[in-house]
Amino acid sequence: MIEDLTEQQAADKLAADGFNDVPEPTFNFFKAVVSRLWEPSAWILEGALVIEVVLGKEIQAGFIALMLVFAAVNGAIQSRRAALVLQELAHQLTPTSSVRRAGHWQLIDAKALVVGDLISLQVGSVIPADIRVLTNPIYTDESSITGESVAVIHTSGETAFAGTMVVAGETLARVLATGSHSRAGKTVSLINQNNAPGHLQRLLGKIIGYLALLDSALALIIVGIALIRHADMIQMLPFLAMLFIATIPIAMPSSFAVANSVEARELSRKRILVSELTGIQEAANLNLLLVDKTGTITTNQPQVVQFKNLSARSDQQLLRLAASATDSRHPSVVDQAIVNFAHRYQLKRLPQQEFKPFDASVGYAEALVGEAPTVVRVRIGALSRLYELTAQQPALAIDQLDLTRGRSVAVMINNVLQGVLILQDQPRPDSAAALKRIQHRGVKTIMLTGDNLKTAQAVADAVGLKGQVVSYQTFKTHSRPLAQVAGIAEVVPENKLAIVKAMQRAGYVVGMTGDGVNDAPALKQSEVGIAVDNATDLAKRSAKFVLLTGGLTNILTILDSGHRVYQRMLTWTITKLTRTVELTVLLTIGYLWLDYVPLSLNAMVLVAILNDLVTLVLGTDRTTIRHRPEQWDMPRLSKIAGFLATGWTAVGVGLIVWLHGLGLSAGQLSTSLYVYLIFSAMLTILMTRTSGPFWRGRPSRAVGVTIGLNCLLTIGLTSSDWGVPAISGWLTLIVIVLVLMTGIGLTVAGDLWRRRLTK
Repeated sequence: MIEDLTEQQAADKLAADGFNDVPEPTFNFFKAVVSRLWEPSAWILEGALVIEVVLGKEIQAGFIALMLVFAAVNGAIQSRRAALVLQELAHQLTPTSSVRRAGHWQLIDAKALVVGDLISLQVGSVIPADIRVLTNPIYTDESSITGESVAVIHTSGETAFAGTMVVAGETLARVLATGSHSRAGKTVSLINQNNAPGHLQRLLGKIIGYLALLDSALALIIVGIALIRHADMIQMLPFLAMLFIATIPIAMPSSFAVANSVEARELSRKRILVSELTGIQEAANLNLLLVDKTGTITTNQPQVVQFKNLSARSDQQLLRLAASATDSRHPSVVDQAIVNFAHRYQLKRLPQQEFKPFDASVGYAEALVGEAPTVVRVRIGALSRLYELTAQQPALAIDQLDLTRGRSVAVMINNVLQGVLILQDQPRPDSAAALKRIQHRGVKTIMLTGDNLKTAQAVADAVGLKGQVVSYQTFKTHSRPLAQVAGIAEVVPENKLAIVKAMQRAGYVVGMTGDGVNDAPALKQSEVGIAVDNATDLAKRSAKFVLLTGGLTNILTILDSGHRVYQRMLTWTITKLTRTVELTVLLTIGYLWLDYVPLSLNAMVLVAILNDLVTLVLGTDRTTIRHRPEQWDMPRLSKIAGFLATGWTAVGVGLIVWLHGLGLSAGQLSTSLYVYLIFSAMLTILMTRTSGPFWRGRPSRAVGVTIGLNCLLTIGLTSSDWGVPAISGWLTLIVIVLVLMTGIGLTVAGDLWRRRLTK
C-alpha cells in the first residue's frame, strides 16, 4: 500500500510552503511605455522630431513629442487593461488534481497540492507540480518547457515536470516540488496570451498594407512635384513622416485590446471564460456548429434503464463484477451510473488487483477483480467493440436490443460477453429551445455522438434537429447537403478533428463543443472551440471558450459578443478607410494647387490624436446584433468607404478653394481645414456605427463624451491661437454647418444607394 498524507499533514505543509503557484510579476507601466518608444512607427516620429529640433521649430517639435507620448502611454494603458482581464480569467481556470489523503481519493484545486501528496494521473492530465512516477509508465508532452512536441516516456522512479501533459498511460505519482520550487516555476496557465491573429486581424492587416501603399504613392507624387519646384526637402520630411503616422492606424492594437477585453470581461460575468481573444471576433462569422451530444445537449448524468444478463451468473454477481471494474480515482459518468445501479442492490466492490482506464483507441476499460484464486478479467466498453472481441458470441444479435432507449455498455468477463447495460441520458430542459434559437441565427447545427444511429436519431428528434442522422462512415464516403444532416453518429473522438477540417475545407467557419481529451485537437482546430463545464484540463486549454455552466444557452451569449466586436471593428474599418483617403487626397491636391501643404504639422498631430481617442472607446459602443453570420466583404466595405471619402473630399476641396478665394493666410486656411477634418471624422463615426440615419442611433456614453470633448477642444483651440492659428467664430460655425449638411446629404444619398442595390 502506497502511503499518503493525512489532512493535518497537508495543512501543515501548505502553511509552511504556501500554495502551488507563483505570484505573477506586476505589470511594469514604465517599461511598457519605453518599449513603445522603440518600434518602427515611433522611429518615424522620432526622426521627424529630430528634424524639427534641428530646424529650430520648437512648437512643432513639441506637438510631435506629444504624439509620441500619447501613442506610448495609451498603448501601455490598453496593454495593462487587456493583461488584467486575461489574468483574471486565467485564475478562474485553475486545474484540479485527484489526490489521496487519509485513504480517500478527492478532487482539489491544483494550487492546494503540497510536497508528499499522492496523486493520480491519466491521459489528458496537466501535471500540476514536479512529481515522481510511482507505478505505471506515462508518456508526456513537454513542449511547454522544452519546445519539443515529441512525447517523452517516464517510468517508475523518474521525475516529470509541472506544466507538461500526460498523452498516454496512467500512474500514481508523488509530488516533489510545488510553486516556485518546481522546474516550470508555476502551475500551468490555461490562458495563452500569445495567440495567432484571427481572420479579422489578418484582414485589417491587409487594409493597413493598402493604406501604406496609398500613402507611398501620394508621397512620391508630392516629392516629385517638390523636386520640380525646387522646394526645401528638409522642410518636407516632417510633413511626410506625419502623413504616414496620421494615416497608418497605430491605435489598431489598442482598439483590438479594448474591444475584445471589454467582451471577455462581460462574458466572464456570465460564467463564460475566454482563453483566446480571437475567438470572440470569430464568433460573429460562425455558420456551422458541431455539438457534442453528451454533456451539452444532454445532462451527462446517465442512468441504467435496462440490464440484460447473458451469463450463467446471477444479476447481482454480474453487477458486482461490473461495478468493481470501474475507475475509483477518476470515475466517468458511465462508471458512476454503473456504481449507482449496483448500489440499488447494496452490492459492495470487490478488490481491484490491476486496472487500465478507458482508452478510446481500444474502446474499453479493463480490470483484474477479486481475490486469488477467483480473480477474473473484466472489460467494460462499447457493445459493438466487445461483441467483436468476444471468444464465444452469445445467441444474441445486436440489432435485437432496444438501442433507441440510450447508450449501450457491454460487460465482458474473461473474453466472453456477459451482459449489456442500456444507459439513458436525458436532454437538458433548455436544449431544444437553445438549438432552435442558434439555428434561427443562421448557424447550421450538427450533433456529434458515439451512439448508434437509432439512439442518435431519437435524441436529434427529441431536441428538434431537422434532418437525418448519418454514420461517420457514411458522412466520410457519401457527400450530401448539410441541410439534410441532423447529426453524425458512431463518431469516435479521433474522427472529430477530421470532421472539423472537412467542414473548413468546404468553406464553413466552424464552432465545436467538447469535453474529452481526444476532443482537444478538434477544439483547437475549430475557429470557435468551446469546452463545456465538465471538460478535462486539456480540452479547456485547447478551446477558445470555457463554459462554467451546462447547456447550450451560453453559446448564444458568445454569438452576441462576436457580433458586437464585429460591428465595432466594422465602424473602425470604414471610418479609417474614409478618413485616410480624405486626408491624404486633400493634402495632395492642396499642395499641388496651393504650392504649400494646406494643413500644418501641429494640426496633423491633433487630427491623429483626437481621431485615435475615439477609436479607443469604440470597443464600448452600443451595437445592433444581426441574426445571421457576418462576412467581411472587402468589395462592399471599399464601396462604402469610397462613397463617403469621395463626398467628404469633394466638399473639402471646395472648402479649400473658397477659403483661398477669401484671401485667408496659410495658417488660417490650415486651421479651417483642421476643423473640417475633425468634425467630418467625428460625424463619419456616428454615420458608420449604425445602418440607419446617424441622428437616430445613440452611441455609448464613452463614445458620445469623447466625440463631444474632441469637438469642444477643437473649437477652443481655434479661438485661442494655441497650437494652431486662431480663426473667427463665424468661420468655425460655417465649417461646422457645412460638415453637418454634408453628413446629412451623404446619409440620405447612401440610403437611396443601398435601397437600389437591394432591389
